[in-house]
Amino acid sequence: MASTPASSTTSRAPSPVRSILTPAALVRLGVGWGTFLALALSGPLLEPPLPGPLLVTALAVIVGVILLCSFGVVHEAEHLARRLGDPYGTLVLTLSIVLIEVVLIAAVMLGPGEHATIARDSVMAVSMIILNAVIGLSLLVGGLRHGGLAHNRTGASAYLALLVPLAAMALALPAVIGRDGAYTPGQEIPIIVLTLALYVFFLVRQMGPQAADFREVDPGPGTLTVSAPAAEAGTAAGPTAMAGPNTASTDATSIRDTLTRHRGELIARVALLVATVLPIVLLSHDMAALLDDGLGRLGAPVALSGVLIAMIVFLPEAITSVRAALGGEIQRVSNLCHGALVSTVGLTIPAVLVIGLLTGQEVVLAESPANLLLLGVTLLLSVTTLAARKVTALHGAAHLVVFAVYGIALFS
Repeated sequence: MASTPASSTTSRAPSPVRSILTPAALVRLGVGWGTFLALALSGPLLEPPLPGPLLVTALAVIVGVILLCSFGVVHEAEHLARRLGDPYGTLVLTLSIVLIEVVLIAAVMLGPGEHATIARDSVMAVSMIILNAVIGLSLLVGGLRHGGLAHNRTGASAYLALLVPLAAMALALPAVIGRDGAYTPGQEIPIIVLTLALYVFFLVRQMGPQAADFREVDPGPGTLTVSAPAAEAGTAAGPTAMAGPNTASTDATSIRDTLTRHRGELIARVALLVATVLPIVLLSHDMAALLDDGLGRLGAPVALSGVLIAMIVFLPEAITSVRAALGGEIQRVSNLCHGALVSTVGLTIPAVLVIGLLTGQEVVLAESPANLLLLGVTLLLSVTTLAARKVTALHGAAHLVVFAVYGIALFS
């Protein structure tokens, strides 16, 4: 008799698939893919130029659907982060967004027309958005709510140590040693190898021996720092053991245990995350054409459309970053933002250079002196901010001002 209630409860428990494919998730998928199919079937009806009211309506619908899907991406990413723990959980969202961004840039390069500067413009826009707008807003709201926030300075320093050479190779060096702002074919191959080698080495260290450098130093309640098995191991062994020389092997064991025990759930959530992200990127193509038409009528700079697209593509990480800051998880903000930018530069530049070599296209990477100055100021400000023992709302305000100056430069 004692076993009957337990078996009855078990039979009524929701299946993992039903707990993942919730009505809200199905609605987001339906609206996202339905909107994309509707736009695809409309064909020439929505090709620019459009009447003003129809243009505004189409843009509002597309942006609204993208925002809806973005919240779905954030929802799945947070579930994965709770299950895997940092840095594994945040890396899932970062790589999914960055890989799609790379595919988007590659599709533009392989499409009709000349797009010699698409990679340069995208990487520059993403750099300023992530390092100044997203991080600035996150530090501002987090600092206003919690005061000073302690972060893992070793992990933050590792990100910036990679960003300095990667940004220099991507946007500054071509102007000095290249030809007309582009690397020569003989220079492209070593740049591709060096960029990928540094990025792969970073991933190996982040996911292995230095995984502890990318976790919260002062986790509060609800902080996503370690996976459940790792937390149990830490409880049994104590804090000292968690931070000792066997941390890497403990991390490897815990993540393998998590992957084994929850394989079905993890695969389903990753698949749902990707299926929810794809409409965002696919709709960005239609939004780009409509934005170009609208901005052209307003006399706005063409580069502004790239900035707006980059902001929307990286909206899921921006939302997650701000929510993490509100929860006091400042290291997760760094993992999301700095990790996204390292992945963007580390994957985008080699990808576009390879495409340029295979197709014979010239890839112009050298930035203007004004943008290089702003990028240098941003990196210097980032080093200054993260060198502090605690980050505050004042640091966030400084980053937001630099982003505002970048906006002024776009219209100059």
